[in-house]
Amino acid sequence: MPSSVTPAAAPASAGAAPTFSPLYQQIKALITASLQAGEWKPGELIPSEVELAGRFKVSQGTVRKAIDELSSENLVVRRQGKGTFVATHHEVRAQFRFLRLMPDAGVAHQADNVIIEVKRQRAPADVARLLDIKPADAVIFIKRVQSFDGAPAILEELWLPGTIFKGLTAERLVEYKGPMYGLFETEFGTRMIRATEKIRAVHADHVACGWLQVVTDTPLLSVERVSFTYGDKPVEVRRGLYRTDSHHYQSELI
Repeated sequence: MPSSVTPAAAPASAGAAPTFSPLYQQIKALITASLQAGEWKPGELIPSEVELAGRFKVSQGTVRKAIDELSSENLVVRRQGKGTFVATHHEVRAQFRFLRLMPDAGVAHQADNVIIEVKRQRAPADVARLLDIKPADAVIFIKRVQSFDGAPAILEELWLPGTIFKGLTAERLVEYKGPMYGLFETEFGTRMIRATEKIRAVHADHVACGWLQVVTDTPLLSVERVSFTYGDKPVEVRRGLYRTDSHHYQSELI
């Protein structure tokens, strides 16, 4: 890690003047690189703003601005009187960041999972494209049902790069009681940083009817998610069918 930072020019097109990255953005990039390298593990306290300012030879205000952005992106968490910690999927607040199906009444809580199938296979062409891998590359395929209070609510299929999640088995998924992303973070060193989703309305087919206990043509939400880790690397494709008779899909627009 460099001990100081000098302004970095961004690539410029022919005949255009170079643009420069603001200093706090450079500090943010350096801190993110340390997070990606595992210098500070999920849940761990990172150095104070004063310590980071000394490390990078910049002002504390510059570090604070970088930390503010990292916090807004859910990479770190500020705790009053305690410091700044690396965000982790094991925190309760993080468990509902990626699961947006909320109950119409009552309080949101973690779903119960039933693993239907886990297998290693070649990536389908469309999944390979989304994961930025070759169609012949191996992926881990997972099919499961998520239920709330005994009622099935989500039928999901997931594809994960085989090279990253080698060794992931149905037995491990069944015995693990925490959030799936917490397992990925702890045992496979892969933290989901952000995701994109496509949502459309569909009718339940006979397969969905069986697993979700609904009648044919029941309206469902079809949600396709691509999740990314550090470096904007795609590491998961997830396709789910959501029941919304007692739940709704909640999104925050900032």
